[in-house]
Amino acid sequence: MLRYLAYGLCVVMAVVSLASVLWLRSGAWAVAAVVFIALAWLGTLDLLQRQSTLRRNYPLTAHFRFLLENFRPEIRQYFIENDQDEVPFSRQQRDLVYRRAKNVSDVVPFGSELPMYGSSYEWINHSLAPAHAASHDFRVPVGEERAQPYAASVFNISAMSFGSLSANAIRALNRGAKLGNFFHDTGEGAISRYHREAGGDLVWEIGSGYFGCRDATGRFDEARFADNAAEPQVKMIEIKLSQGAKPGHGGMLPGAKVTAEIAATRGIPEGVDCESPAAHSAFSTPIGLLEFVERLRARSGGKPTGFKLAIGHPWEWFGIAKAMQETGILPDFIVVDGAEGGTGAAPSEFINHVGLPLQEGLMLVHNTLVGIGLRDRVRVAAAGRITSGFDIARALAMGADWCNAGRGFMFALGCIQSRSCHTDQCPTGVATQDPARWRTLDVGDKAERVFHFHQNTLKALRDMLGAAGLEHPMQLGPEHILRRVSPTEVRSLAALYRFLEPGELVGGVPEHAVFRTFWPVARADSFAPPARVRTMEAAKSH
Repeated sequence: MLRYLAYGLCVVMAVVSLASVLWLRSGAWAVAAVVFIALAWLGTLDLLQRQSTLRRNYPLTAHFRFLLENFRPEIRQYFIENDQDEVPFSRQQRDLVYRRAKNVSDVVPFGSELPMYGSSYEWINHSLAPAHAASHDFRVPVGEERAQPYAASVFNISAMSFGSLSANAIRALNRGAKLGNFFHDTGEGAISRYHREAGGDLVWEIGSGYFGCRDATGRFDEARFADNAAEPQVKMIEIKLSQGAKPGHGGMLPGAKVTAEIAATRGIPEGVDCESPAAHSAFSTPIGLLEFVERLRARSGGKPTGFKLAIGHPWEWFGIAKAMQETGILPDFIVVDGAEGGTGAAPSEFINHVGLPLQEGLMLVHNTLVGIGLRDRVRVAAAGRITSGFDIARALAMGADWCNAGRGFMFALGCIQSRSCHTDQCPTGVATQDPARWRTLDVGDKAERVFHFHQNTLKALRDMLGAAGLEHPMQLGPEHILRRVSPTEVRSLAALYRFLEPGELVGGVPEHAVFRTFWPVARADSFAPPARVRTMEAAKSH
């Protein structure tokens, strides 16, 4: 049969070439014999094995399918996909980052390639009286009432741990942050020696594993926390509740990957499986979370302290907001991570179907703080697919004070979106612990690229704001961003979404479906589902 043709030919040629070697004593036939005998042997193994039906039915030829399948992402990325196809970042988005990182011209000739009459097209209107900001170094004060306040850039490096990223990637990111005077979030993997080398500003992220501040049993160690938090390089403390890539999902670093260096960084035993639980052990209620915020703020010497979360059940977030009202304890900042994913690998269901996307999550947090009259006392940051000045402008218009980017800065390091972060075979040395790969990443060159990407993006933001007649990103509001919702209809974000008035939640419940349903039943003393939700779930189960 035809499906065995390749295998049969290799068997025949193996016999012919071997006979020719014995008869003619030819070097060329010897080479051919080695090749065809190897192929015949592989085909025979295909026929005898039982794990793959495809290989048994198509000995030898099945391997060509596997080979092409391995190169499918690259073939699609380089030759097939449209410049605007976001999978998850479009070629146009990546090219913009590459150009700005390399500090070369990013101008686009001959008009836009975006479908301006297609739904979801967005833009900012320009002004007939343009403005011009004196500087592109836009700053946001955080923790002004604290002993050690911080002025954050409106664009910073999002949480990416050493272990997920390579040593040289961490070095380059932090050196770039030092050059540009913006902050570098450590990720939950603790502060490594590579974070410390260049001296760039750090936001220390503390996850449920309490890496860098844990005892032998994996619980929070206040003394170890205080020692690391006292470092001048650490500017703010961030408690990680959940992340966009896999909200509500813990993690496990296999013992084989827990090297001596990672063990020393995280404060865990070398060669032993390292678990990041799905939930924290230091608190279990909204009030407990805020008390933990206050505890860390005090033990860090008054550094701004907040938390990061991907929004899920609305009543849980509302419970935190009510806890702020009841206790008077406020986080200095809240980072809203979008469910668009991130640098962390996760199960497909979590990547595609768990958690709120950034815009909805950001608006819920912003609206809630406005509604309880605390928005001016708590800063809000947005993290999720930020690569351009317009991305920053849109997030700020929807309620953010600043933006964090992870994958955008990975592109600045040279990431080509090969999507092999979880395999330890990153082709650019960014997301790997293989020394043969990450040592080829030139720290000096890539740090300059990180710096230029940050600077050129903020310059683009400044110029775009000036065209709109604005001098600072804080002047942006939802009325400035327009979105096409059909071929004949355009709405501003202010018209598309319901934005609460200051104090509106204090006097009652607004006519907003989510607030009307979940705000009255949310509790400051529990993350548990309210009785109404439990009743509905019980009814469905029967």
